[in-house]
Amino acid sequence: MTRFNTQLVHGLPVNDNNTGAVNPPIYNSSTYAFESVETMPRWDYARSGNPTREFLEQQIAQLEHGTRGFAFGSGLAAIHAVLSIFQPGDRIVVGKNIYGGTYSLLNEYFAHWGVLVEAVDTADYEALDEAVSGRSSEGASHARPAKAVYYEVLTNPLLQVNNVTRISEVAHRYGALSIVDNTFVTPYLQQPLDLGADIVIHSATKYLAGHSEVNAGLVVVKNDELGQKIYFAQNRLGGVLAPVECDAVRRGIQTLALRMERQQENARAVANYLLLHPLVKAVHYPGLPGHEYELESNGLKGAGGVLSFEVVPGMNPADVLNNLNIFHLAVSLGAVESLAELPCRMTHFELPREERLKVGITDELVRLAVGIEDKQDLIEDLGQAFDIAYERYLQRHEGEDLFAAVAQHVYA
Repeated sequence: MTRFNTQLVHGLPVNDNNTGAVNPPIYNSSTYAFESVETMPRWDYARSGNPTREFLEQQIAQLEHGTRGFAFGSGLAAIHAVLSIFQPGDRIVVGKNIYGGTYSLLNEYFAHWGVLVEAVDTADYEALDEAVSGRSSEGASHARPAKAVYYEVLTNPLLQVNNVTRISEVAHRYGALSIVDNTFVTPYLQQPLDLGADIVIHSATKYLAGHSEVNAGLVVVKNDELGQKIYFAQNRLGGVLAPVECDAVRRGIQTLALRMERQQENARAVANYLLLHPLVKAVHYPGLPGHEYELESNGLKGAGGVLSFEVVPGMNPADVLNNLNIFHLAVSLGAVESLAELPCRMTHFELPREERLKVGITDELVRLAVGIEDKQDLIEDLGQAFDIAYERYLQRHEGEDLFAAVAQHVYA
């Protein structure tokens, strides 16, 4: 059996041609000819299956150690397909800190169709147990056990670490599925199915494709029964990934290990710089020095390339973001170029402000998706943006007692 880095490059052959090409072909065909009325070909219609898509689906299943993989037109399409396996009246326990698009899909779409959604801190195992079991905090039964627990390995945008093994144990105790969004981590840093999860989801737009050029979602399941349900959703809802985009994701996967190593190296350097900057109140990154045991004990081989930080009270984070030159002011993450964004206005605008603040997404929080550039250039770019932001701060408070102004924010 080949090892992980070799699997990234080669995948599993579909054995669909005999040309000797080292790369799998891109089949831009919507339909396939039958040999006769009596025969059923391997592929008949592109929505139901495509050799280019099958290569990618087999490869992600191989990398995640699952039985079957599925490729969709976006990460949200993948999430939609997974959630579509539930029925009205089913209850899903959801991590309290999730991507804004997932929050909206759950609370503004599936809730409309009768799926019950309950948010909980998935790092609080007692609270999680009560939520999954259906017990209230007082211990009285108020609902049937949940059908699933949905969570992110590293939460977005606060980078809190979830323990897949512990959460899956709680879910399985009550017959619930453990559904993991592994986008921030990728199979390079963790394979959740090996730790007890039942379904793994990726926004392959991010690290797997890695070049900000394609929207894609991937799903991997632990067993054939789940595979049949997801395939039904994929085939009937029809949100499949087109062949050219499948090939773009495949090409991105080939360099995943190289990119992730550089991105993590750069993210650690940027996080250490921010940790010592006087205009930064807090840094959220599990790859900071001293967190090695936290990562290892939670089954992670690294912290990835995304981090977030909060500016000090009174500082306008927009003054930092609007003056970056190398970092692009843009949503998304995991690509070769570095991106910066303001979650409260961009990736998490769907969450009401009250809900955002409950989970720690403040108006001062900035998220960075660190790319593969020279780390010193990234640090210098942040430095000059902070300098401008500080000048703007001084201009706004000209003639004021700055100590009193800061104290007012700190002790309010």
